[in-house]
Amino acid sequence: MAKETAPKKEKAAKATKAAPSVSKGKKDTSSQEKGVAARLFERYQKETVPSMMKRFQYKTKMQVPRLDKISINIGVGKATQDPKLLDVAVHELEAITGQKAAITKSKKAISNFKLRENLPIGCRVTLRRAKMYEFLDRFISIALPRVRDFRGVSDKSFDGHGNYTIGVKEQIIFPEIDVDKVTRICGMDITFVTTAKNDVEAYELLKELGIPFVKRQEVIQPVTLNK
Repeated sequence: MAKETAPKKEKAAKATKAAPSVSKGKKDTSSQEKGVAARLFERYQKETVPSMMKRFQYKTKMQVPRLDKISINIGVGKATQDPKLLDVAVHELEAITGQKAAITKSKKAISNFKLRENLPIGCRVTLRRAKMYEFLDRFISIALPRVRDFRGVSDKSFDGHGNYTIGVKEQIIFPEIDVDKVTRICGMDITFVTTAKNDVEAYELLKELGIPFVKRQEVIQPVTLNK
C-alpha cells in the first residue's frame, strides 16, 4: 500500500508545481497587452490642445477646455400606454452606446398626459473617457453623414456655460440599428458637456474635434453692449 500511495503523492506534487507556472504565464501576457487609445483622443492631444493654446493664449495645457462627458437621452412618452416601447428604446440605446442604459421615471403626475408619478417614461446613458471619444468618432464620421439633407449642425444650441446639445430625429442613422427590425422611429437628445467657461471656447473645442457646424460668415462672439 505504501508503494502505491508514493507515486500518487509525486503526481500531486508535480501538478501543484505546474499550476503556478501556468498562472504566471497568463499574468505576463495580460501585462504585456496595452489598450489602444481612442483616435479622437489622440487628435485632441496632438492637434486640438496646441491650436487652442495658440488661439486663446493659455499658459498651460491644463487651462485648455476638454470634453467631460456625453449624455444621451431618449424620451418615450407613449410608454405609459405600451411598456414594450420602452424596452425597445433601451435595447436600441444600449446597442448604439455599448453601455447599459438607466431608466428615467416621471417626477410628478400630470393628468392631461395620463401620467402618474414615478412611472418609467424614458432612458439615458452617460459616456465618459474612452467610450465617450469612440462614440463621438462614430457619430461624426458615420452617423451624421447618413442624415437626410445634412448641411451641418446648428451652432445656436449652446447653453451659455460651455455645453452643447443636438437633437437627432431618427435613430436609424446609427449603423448599429437594423432598419428592417425597427418598428417605431424615435429621436434622442445628445449633450456634450465640456469644461469650457463660455460658448466661444466650447465652440472652438467641438469644431477642432470635428463636429461639422453650419458655415457662417460670423463666428460666435460674446455679447457686448455699447453705451
